[in-house]
Amino acid sequence: MSDYHIVLPSKPRVVSESERSGTYEIDGLYPGYGYTLGNSLRRIILSSLPGAAITHVKIPSVSHEFSTLEGVKEDIVTMLLNIRKIRLKILTDEAQTITLSLKGPRVVTAADLKLPGQVEVLNPESYIAEITGKVTLSLEMRAERGLGYIPKEAHQKERVEVGTIALDANFSPIRRVNYEVENMRVGDRTDFNRLRVLIETDGTLEPRTALERSIETMIQQLKAVVGFKEEDAIELGKLPSEAHLGERPEKPAAVDSEVLKIRTTELSLPPRVEAALDNASIRTVGGLVRKREDDLLSIEGLGQKGLQDIKRSLSNLGLTLRQ
Repeated sequence: MSDYHIVLPSKPRVVSESERSGTYEIDGLYPGYGYTLGNSLRRIILSSLPGAAITHVKIPSVSHEFSTLEGVKEDIVTMLLNIRKIRLKILTDEAQTITLSLKGPRVVTAADLKLPGQVEVLNPESYIAEITGKVTLSLEMRAERGLGYIPKEAHQKERVEVGTIALDANFSPIRRVNYEVENMRVGDRTDFNRLRVLIETDGTLEPRTALERSIETMIQQLKAVVGFKEEDAIELGKLPSEAHLGERPEKPAAVDSEVLKIRTTELSLPPRVEAALDNASIRTVGGLVRKREDDLLSIEGLGQKGLQDIKRSLSNLGLTLRQ
C-alpha cells in the first residue's frame, strides 16, 4: 500500500495544439481524481480568465434597441447581436472607445471599425450590418476588460449618455472546454485515471496558457484555505476568555495590487447587490475588503443574502472581508 500513497500525477502533456485550440493529458491520477480535477479546471477556465468585450453601443437618433434605421437591412436588435460576436484584445485595463462611420451602400464588418492603439480585432471578417441606401451608419462603442459573463442589467445602472444601449457582455476568452477521463495502468493497478482536456479559445489567449493559469488559480485557492485562522484557535493553557486578552494583530497577507483594482461589476454579483455597492461608493475589490460585515449590512438594499454573495465572490479571489 505504500506505493499507492506516493504516486503523483504527471505534468500536462501536449496531445495536439494550434493557435486557438489544444488537447492536453495528465496521467497517473488516483481513481476518481480525473473527474474531480477535470470538472474543477473546466469551471475555472470558463469563469476566471479575463478577456474583453463591447459593453455599450451608441447610435445617433436611436434611443432604444427596438428601433430600425432607414437604409440599413438589419434592425437594431440584430445589429447588436452581430456586434456582440466581435472578439477583441485590449492591452490596458482602461475602457476604450471604438467608432464606425460609413456611407452606403455596402456591407459593414469588424474590419471597418476605427480602433485606438490599445485595441485589436481578432475576427475582422465578423459581419455587422448591410447599408442598402445612400445613408451613413455611425456607431460609437465602449469596450472593456472583465471576467465571465455580465448581463446588460449590470451595465445599465452605470452613468452613461442618453441613447447609449447596454449589451450582455461575455468577457471569457474561452469558446469551448471539455474533458474526458479514461482508466490507465499504474504498477499493478488498472483503475488510475488519465485526464484529457480540450480547450478552444477566441485567439486572445493560447490554450496552453489557459490551462496553466487555471491550474495556478486552483493552487492559489487551495493554499489560501490550508490550516486554520489563529484567532479561531484557543491558546493552550488559557481559558477561552483569556485567549483574546493577548491578541496580536494579524499580519496582512500579500495581495496582488491588480486584484484590488478589479471593479465590483466584474465579480458577477446580482444586479441589486452591485447597485447597493455603487450607491455606497464601493466600486472596487480594494474598497470591499476594507469593509467589515457590519459595514456592508448597514448599506441600504444589501441583506444577508447579498453579503453571502459578496463573500463568495471574494473567496474566489482568495480574499476576505476585514475582520
